[in-house]
Amino acid sequence: MSYTVADLIVDTIAAAGVERIYGIPGDSLNGFTDALRTAPSLRWTHVRHEEGAAFAASGEAAITGHLAVCAGSCGPGNLHLINGLYDAHRSRVPVLAIAAQIPASEVGTTYFQETRPEQIFAECSSFCETVTTVAQLPRLLNIAIRTAVEDSGVSVLVIPGELFLTKIDKPDRVARIRPAAPVIRPSDEGLHLAALRLNESNRVTILAGAGVAGAHTELLALAEALQAPIVHALRGKEFVEYDNPYDVGMTGLLGFSSGYMAIERCDTLLLLGTDFPYPQFYPSKAYTIQLDVRGRQIGRRGRVDLPLVGRVSDTLPLLTAMIDKNRDGEHLRTSRAHYARTRAGLDELAGPSADGDPIHPQYLTRLLSEGADDDAVFVPDVGSPVVWAARYLEMNGRRRLIGSFNHGSMANALSQSVGVSATAPHRQVIALAGDGGLAMLLGELLTLVQNRLPVKVVVYNNSSLNFVELEMKAAGFVTFGTDLDNPDFAALAQSVGIWGRRVTESSALPAAVADFLAHDGPALLDVTTARQELSIPPTISAAQAKGFALYALRTVMSGRGDELVDLAETNLLKRLF
Repeated sequence: MSYTVADLIVDTIAAAGVERIYGIPGDSLNGFTDALRTAPSLRWTHVRHEEGAAFAASGEAAITGHLAVCAGSCGPGNLHLINGLYDAHRSRVPVLAIAAQIPASEVGTTYFQETRPEQIFAECSSFCETVTTVAQLPRLLNIAIRTAVEDSGVSVLVIPGELFLTKIDKPDRVARIRPAAPVIRPSDEGLHLAALRLNESNRVTILAGAGVAGAHTELLALAEALQAPIVHALRGKEFVEYDNPYDVGMTGLLGFSSGYMAIERCDTLLLLGTDFPYPQFYPSKAYTIQLDVRGRQIGRRGRVDLPLVGRVSDTLPLLTAMIDKNRDGEHLRTSRAHYARTRAGLDELAGPSADGDPIHPQYLTRLLSEGADDDAVFVPDVGSPVVWAARYLEMNGRRRLIGSFNHGSMANALSQSVGVSATAPHRQVIALAGDGGLAMLLGELLTLVQNRLPVKVVVYNNSSLNFVELEMKAAGFVTFGTDLDNPDFAALAQSVGIWGRRVTESSALPAAVADFLAHDGPALLDVTTARQELSIPPTISAAQAKGFALYALRTVMSGRGDELVDLAETNLLKRLF
């Protein structure tokens, strides 16, 4: 039997530890998918939209930390990958995309379905090259995989369709590419300068992000030595808040006042493994030390007084050993007391509403958190589901929380859950889908059925682009263009073979959530949630308060004063003023 370029790609990908490839077949991919058909160690996971394929690969890479692969045919096929690849690249997870191209002889002639993938994908990848000869292929493929796993980013290999079928000598063995595991730590001088400043400081606050993954014990040891409260960014939630006596919550647009104040009141801010993007939530006067494994990330959001390049897990034990003993704990005690009050206030909002009233999304999220498995994976859509996930899902060190937290794309929840469930089919995967996000890639419900993936999809059905409405109100605009005329999502799910139930009353929700989570197979729970539920950030700017006032005035003048009545009934408007 002849050995082809496609066979070499399949063998090399399999040797790198990949077990499945997400995509949709197409003529320019036929040589590749035919090689997959006879490959014993790789599975083709068929999706209904290439954007879903890239998101699924992003979800798999996020949950495993290993290389995931997606593929698209020429032109529109691989073009659809771009949004999911942007997400993977900005989330810094390793993904390889195989982008088929039109026949090489036709490039530049405006041939049918012609695009320039190497230009299109350049901005959302660490490596993007076109293979033009068979001789190039082995080396470029190895470079692409190595770049993806070492950079934790996206590599794109553009391959003319006819090249897949070209014969090539079968190698004695293919490269088995795995990420290296170097020790990365700051210089001795940098560590001594950091320790000197921290020892001189009276009020140190730690802001921890996704870079503290795998360093929970080390993080708590440093916080104990410093008597420092720990604030987390959204992507740090799953790695920081559990079993943590120094936790004071989150900061940022979705965060808590306690997290914001612990940072604002510190005299030294220690940033650990975070590229937290919002300058308005950084302290106004504090000395700032930033530790990141990527030196280019340091100082992007504001002044950094002491930059340290290193991995958190490699660095913290060295730094902790240099911290003076018997430090004053007043800043920690004050911050923790503030957090306790803040947490109690948030928990008050997570109760049932009266029957006949829309269900509080906080209550729904609390029930999901209480009923989910100890190792459940939660995947929220961008928008209001992320707010409720950030505030009401309880992490425990085994649960995971992944999403489009950097790229901020709608429609990620269901598609990323496909990738998580495909690689961990016996693990409970819960997609917290917005009604707008679910509708955008609704066809991926069929992907669950076709691939027998037991994903649990809960729909926060408020008949609106809810978070967009909040942004409009904060800016003083009358809400416009955000209404959604939704179907009965539960009935729709049932029509394609998925367990479905619709819930409109709080009293029915606990039993429905229990049945939903216990179902053996894919399930969809369509919950009518309150549209006017406000997610107030930890600090309100004068511009935002003015914006809400303008929104109220303009809404009344436009004859839509009933919306203000709905808002008043949430009892949250008073928190703005």
